[in-house]
Amino acid sequence: MRKGILYMLGASLAFSFMQLCVKYLPHLPAVELVFFRSLVSISICLIMMKQLNLHPLGNNRKVLLMRGVFGTIALTMFFYTLQYIPLASAVTIQYLSPIFTALFAAIFLKEKMKIKQWLYFGMSFAGVALLKGFDERVSITFMLIGIISAMFSGMAYTCIRQLKDTEHPIVVVFYFPLVATPIMGVLTYFQWVQPTGSDWLLLLLMGIFTQIAQILMTKGLQSAVINKIISVKYIGTFWALGFGFILFGETYTLMSLAGIALVILGVILNLKVKESS
Repeated sequence: MRKGILYMLGASLAFSFMQLCVKYLPHLPAVELVFFRSLVSISICLIMMKQLNLHPLGNNRKVLLMRGVFGTIALTMFFYTLQYIPLASAVTIQYLSPIFTALFAAIFLKEKMKIKQWLYFGMSFAGVALLKGFDERVSITFMLIGIISAMFSGMAYTCIRQLKDTEHPIVVVFYFPLVATPIMGVLTYFQWVQPTGSDWLLLLLMGIFTQIAQILMTKGLQSAVINKIISVKYIGTFWALGFGFILFGETYTLMSLAGIALVILGVILNLKVKESS
């Protein structure tokens, strides 16, 4: 359990640096960002798999493919919200994914849930509603895009958990760029915007930070009960608040901050329920 928490804390920090890269590239389409992120990831994965003598296609290919598809959809929608709404708002809404992860884990992996958890899940969704209601920068459209992104993230995380006994973490990570590269490549062709100057460095760093985060997250998810470990990702909300304020001058009303706090509180309480079971 302790090792899993450390993995997830490292993943949270790496994801935060990735989010900063995306935030600094608002002029590039989200599909193009996902495409470049996938190119970097697939290159690193192929090198690592060759060194470790791993078969790139893995064993449970059906679930691996589902993990790739769900992850591609989730990341594309998340990048879209990162570009157009405040950093902490985008991160907080996307961090509803543990709720969907717990739900899908209960349905497909038969992990037990208590009645209290539904109350805490409702608390988190109420926090998102509060955040949206008191922040005019977050439209209903972006809120829904963020929630759908979180849902697909939850599906992807559940697939990762299901693969813990059959697949190496690098193979699990590899299936994201394996799916995303051709799909995003086609979409990028029709929406291409030429990167210039420092854009190239940010695109490279975005891919590297995401690769690090994906590997650490996969190890974390495979090392403990999914409902316990996934909630640690919420520390990323605090990174987003700090980076958003310092680097982008993003401020929040007390009611918006209350909404963010309610989301986090709902997940922390859910974590406490699981720890006591």
